Parts: sequence; structure tokens; C-alpha cells
Amino acid sequence: CLLCVLLMREAVVSTQSTGTTSIDVQGMSLTFRGKEVVLSLLNKGCEVSNHVMSEDTERCSCGKLSWILRLDKTLMIKFANEKSEREFREILEGLGDPARLSKFKARTEESSASQYFQFYGYLSQQQNMLQDYVRTSTFQRAILDNHTDFQDKIVLDVGAGSGILSFFAVQAGAKHVYAVEASGMAEHCRELIKHNKYEDKITVIHGMIEEVEIPEQVDTIISEPMGYMLYNERMLETYIHARKWLKKEGRMFPTKGTLYLAPFSDEGLFQEVSNKANFWYQTFFYGVDLSNLRQQAYTEYFKQPIVDTFDPRHLVAKPIKHTTDFLSDTEDSLKKISVDFTFYPHTAAHVHGLAFWFDVSFEGSQKTVFLSTAPSEPLTHWYQVRCLTETPLYARPGQPIIGNVTLISNKRQSYDVKLEMNLAGSSTKVGNVLDLKNPYFRYTGAVAIPPGTHTTSPSEQYWSSDSQPQTGYSTGGAGATGVYNGYTPAATVKAPYPTSPNSYNVYDENTY
Repeated sequence: CLLCVLLMREAVVSTQSTGTTSIDVQGMSLTFRGKEVVLSLLNKGCEVSNHVMSEDTERCSCGKLSWILRLDKTLMIKFANEKSEREFREILEGLGDPARLSKFKARTEESSASQYFQFYGYLSQQQNMLQDYVRTSTFQRAILDNHTDFQDKIVLDVGAGSGILSFFAVQAGAKHVYAVEASGMAEHCRELIKHNKYEDKITVIHGMIEEVEIPEQVDTIISEPMGYMLYNERMLETYIHARKWLKKEGRMFPTKGTLYLAPFSDEGLFQEVSNKANFWYQTFFYGVDLSNLRQQAYTEYFKQPIVDTFDPRHLVAKPIKHTTDFLSDTEDSLKKISVDFTFYPHTAAHVHGLAFWFDVSFEGSQKTVFLSTAPSEPLTHWYQVRCLTETPLYARPGQPIIGNVTLISNKRQSYDVKLEMNLAGSSTKVGNVLDLKNPYFRYTGAVAIPPGTHTTSPSEQYWSSDSQPQTGYSTGGAGATGVYNGYTPAATVKAPYPTSPNSYNVYDENTY
């Protein structure tokens, strides 16, 4: 079966064997087929010829950017840059070794993977996730409340980390758990298992799920594969890949992931990001004129998704959703995710972009449990994500906002977010392309109330309330009297997990 295709359009391919006609080729494609690789020569995107490479194929490097292959004809392949040559060399080294040809390695830059696994190999990063009370408690509740899906069952834990989900599965009565972890955290996981005397219940397998062997088929798969905006880090593809070890009627926890998006209005955020570029307006910075870079800086700042939390009243329309079913959707379906939308604003507002958050559902045989990162719910280490446009749209109540958002996967374990929207009946269109790998962490622990929200005097309302603090000093502000319509700002929640910026900002893969 075909495992994956890697395009190398930077390559320039020419034939060098005697009696062989030269072919003007713009690139080539490599298709993994078991232990072999089919090399297809392309001319303007059209296939010219195919050649099969195996571990027995004679080959040698020629300089820094070229390779000579002896196939049915001798080919000399010259690459345009070292990155393309390195990727090709790694494929040649992996011929005959399916592990070296894994889907993960084909879709991931080596430097990104190295930093990723190093990051999750630190106990401090595991602690950040474990201390997310909403996350950890919801996973435990979903597993224990569906104990029949674990009792005497074989369980696979994908990306086990510290092994906390494996422990929950044992608590629910699992017969045995295979905990697969690719980072150095696997050793710490073994230590915890030994310390808790669960060696007969949990087996740690150090490696990537795309490359390791599981001794048997499993009844249930558990994992925490969600990233910012649900899809960041591209671990959902690994989670779906693990289905090859799942029995026909097996279950997955979580079962589905739903991405929500809605237009928002936040003049304060827009001005804050705009003003950051004003640094580059300076014409005499230590004697240097920086002003010619101001527009480039402005564009760069707006390409950063904003990771923070916000008052739900910043949303100007009801959200729409896009759902991924982990039991049925394919890995390829996550390479490009396109969502068309039509929003109907409930108020007149300048629309500054789209806000994103997600829910995941654990659909067990006894109960369905949801984990939500919505702005109306207690804060998690995923926060919410907002994508700005450089120019706002002015929308009137009921005037449709029409557009599309497309997430295009990249080899940095992330996505480029392409956003386009316009007003119905208007030629005004706005758009942006943002780099989800490089977000701006803005969370400060406080939630700004949208200006103009109050219809009565907040001062009169607060001081006439029986809930005011006895000290005479407000620590909860208007939130103490419930004007947040059911939403309590994180600053007033006495959560059993940290809420300071330093607590979860390190979760961002931009730091590793």
C-alpha cells in the first residue's frame, strides 16, 4: 500500500547514462511502497518515468548536492539546496527499514521533531499539563465514568508522557496498558510505574507510534493529542494513525474534536498589535533610521495568532463548528482543513478577525463527557486563539459575513492559517495568512470587559450588592455581581492550577 508521497520540486534531474535521452524535468516525487521507494520523474507536473529504489540499489553521493543512482538507467540528481538533499539522503538511508520511512518522519522536519521531543522530555513541561485541573480531571472522569470500556481491556496510550492516562486506565480496571512515548519522558514514566508497583499492568514502549510494534490489538486507545486551535502540533494525525492497532469495535478517548470559530470585535487588541510596529517608525535609533521596515514589521505582527483568553461578549455572532471524528477520519484529511462560513452579527461592530476554541468529546459506552476550551468555561492551558486581519470590517446587525478559513499543514508540526472574509452586498474583502507555529502569548491573567457593555452604573450596582468584600476594596470588580452573564474571569477564580502567564506559556512549541 502507498504510505506517503514526498514532493521535491526544488530538484533538477538529468540523465547521464550512455544512450539515454536527456529529460528536462522540473522535479520528482517519491512514493513509499513497503520497503521500496518509487522515484517518478516529473516534467511540468506530469509524470515522465518511474524507477524503483530498494536497499540493494547502487548509489553514491557526488559533491554536496548531487546523488548518482544506478537503476534501470543511471540517474544523476542535483538538488537546489542542502535541505532537499538531506531529506533525500535520509530516505535512501531508510530503504529496507520501514521505521525510517514512517509517516511522521516524512511529514516532519528533523529539527522540529528534535525540539518537540526534547521539550516534552522535561518534567517541568509535564507538570504544566498535569496541573491543568480542567484537563486532567476531565480525562480521569471520562475514563472512570466509562469503566466498562476499560475493565479487563487492553489499552493503548499514545504519547503517554508521564503516564497519567495509563494510570487512570488501570484505575478503571484495565487488564494491560501499552504506554507509547517517543521523548525521554519514557524513562521517567517507567520510574513512576515501578514506584507505584504497576509493572505487571503498564508496559512502556519508547518510540513513535508510527514506528513501534504493539504486541497485540487493543480494545481502547487513550491520548491527549490536542494543540492550540485543536490541530496545532499535528499530533492528531499520530492519534488517528494508532487506529491500526485498534480492534474493529474499539473505542477512542477522546472520540471527536470540534473546532469553533466566530467573528470578534476588540479595538484594544487591534490597537495593541498595531502599535507594536510603531517601534520601527524611529528615524534616529542609535543613529540608525529604521522607518523603512515599519510596514514589514506591521505585517509580521499581524501574522501571529493571539493566544489568550477573552470575555465572550467580544464575539459578535454565534459560532460555527468543524468536527473531526477520530474513529473514522483519515490522517490525510488533516493535511488541509477548509471551513466555509456565514455569520450573522447580532450587533453593529468593527470585526477585527476570527476567534477559535475547541471541545473534545469522550463518547463511552456508559457516558459522554466533554472537555471544553470555550471562553465561557474555566481556563485551560490551551486558552483561546484569535486571528486578526490588518484591516477591520464594519458590520451591521444581521449583515452576513461570508468567507473561508483554511488550515494548511507544514513540516514544522503546525499549520498556516489562511483567512478570507467579506460583507454580503459589499465589495470590501479582508484576509490574512497567519503562522500558527509562531503565536503571540498575550495572556495576563485578567479578562477585559468590552467597552459599552454596561446598561446600569457598575459602581452603583457593585456598592449596593450584598456580595461586596468586607475590606471595602474590590478584587472581583463587576464579576462579583454576575454581570459576566455566567462567565467568571480567570483572575477571580481560585483554581487549583496556576493561572499566571509563566505557568502555561512554555507549552508553546515556539519555545523548544
